[in-house]
Amino acid sequence: MVREDTAAPPAWPRPQPDWAAPWFAPWRGVGQAVWRRAGAAAPGAVAAALGASAPPGLPVRFVPASRLPADAAYEAFIAHQRAVPTRDNGHDAFNGLVWLRLPATKARLNALQAAEIARDGVRARRGPVRDAATVFDENAVLLHAPDALWQALAGRRWGELFGPLRPLWRQASVLVFGHAALEKLVTPYKSITGHVWRVAQPFDAAGDLAALDAWLAANLTPDKLAAKPFAPLPLLGVPGWWAANEDAAFYDDAEVFRPARQHRKY
Repeated sequence: MVREDTAAPPAWPRPQPDWAAPWFAPWRGVGQAVWRRAGAAAPGAVAAALGASAPPGLPVRFVPASRLPADAAYEAFIAHQRAVPTRDNGHDAFNGLVWLRLPATKARLNALQAAEIARDGVRARRGPVRDAATVFDENAVLLHAPDALWQALAGRRWGELFGPLRPLWRQASVLVFGHAALEKLVTPYKSITGHVWRVAQPFDAAGDLAALDAWLAANLTPDKLAAKPFAPLPLLGVPGWWAANEDAAFYDDAEVFRPARQHRKY
């Protein structure tokens, strides 16, 4: 089996997500249903729970991970079979949730990855497009925000971003897309950092995501992905997401809120 997350995550059932946490707001309703349906997770239960929760017209179905041949690339299998091999663990459950709510974007990522594999095969080192698509799939955070907020984030000007510009976060929308990041947030810790992708399309993270899904699928082009226009964001720093960040000293931790690299001039 060839897939990007080579270290096997903990087996299902794992700790229940705190669905009241703000980062789980976009996934709350369907997530609660999937976790409830999976129950004690007999083999294949997570795939079955995702299938039972899927909206009409979903471009893929969910199958037990055992359906993936040992010599098959994970992304190529999805593209050819329109089936997502799913293990009985939280990592794959969150992956399924993203398919349920943002199917066009997930299908676009899969198509890009499958095309790269078809052209280059599965290599020890991924090319720039496939590498960026994997980063996006696993760890992307979507942000719609005023220009000043984005510029401060891109420049890692943390004091400005969470100090004078803090009121602008009320105008921002944030959605944790990456399923690996969502899995980490089940047991949150300060250094969890997402790769932020700027979104021009306004969206309500807890509302209907259809317009966002359509915009994002079109926005994910090979050239843009290869340029890796991500900005790092320690997720517990988002105002309103973690009580401790009400204290300005929370952001003084340079091991988490790292300064921008200084490029040497010659």
